[in-house]
Amino acid sequence: MDVAEDEPTVADAPMRAEFRWWRAAVAGIATVVIIGMPTDIIANPWFTREIPVRWWEYPVLAATCVLTAAWFGIRMARPEDTAAGRPGAYGGAAMALFAVGCPVCNKLVLMAVGTSGALGLWAPIQPYLAVVSLALLGAAVAYRWRRRACGTDCRPT
Repeated sequence: MDVAEDEPTVADAPMRAEFRWWRAAVAGIATVVIIGMPTDIIANPWFTREIPVRWWEYPVLAATCVLTAAWFGIRMARPEDTAAGRPGAYGGAAMALFAVGCPVCNKLVLMAVGTSGALGLWAPIQPYLAVVSLALLGAAVAYRWRRRACGTDCRPT
């Protein structure tokens, strides 16, 4: 019985799993840095915040990091399946950036509704935006999990 060159073998499985773990770790760390630094949830000398970090922004950042890492760590089934999962994963992470950001530091919001609108309209919407972003990320992870290529690893024992 011949094995095609592009089919994974048992010897490739540990290396591929290790690569997925590294890719997930890098994606999680990158998410924390890309979202946490500009929003000043992670204190740094380059960005400042006019409104203090609210208590719920820390768990939203942590959940976004975990879900993004999980999405990158799950083995892809086929190339056509990855395109279907990306809008939810990338859109959810981008939405989390707007959800945890300082309401008056966001230039787009300030141009659209002004400072009083940012505090009176945008700030109350941000927790709901965070919930929607986490739901999108969770749905993307669940979809990718259901469509993963796991071969004999998924068979019940």
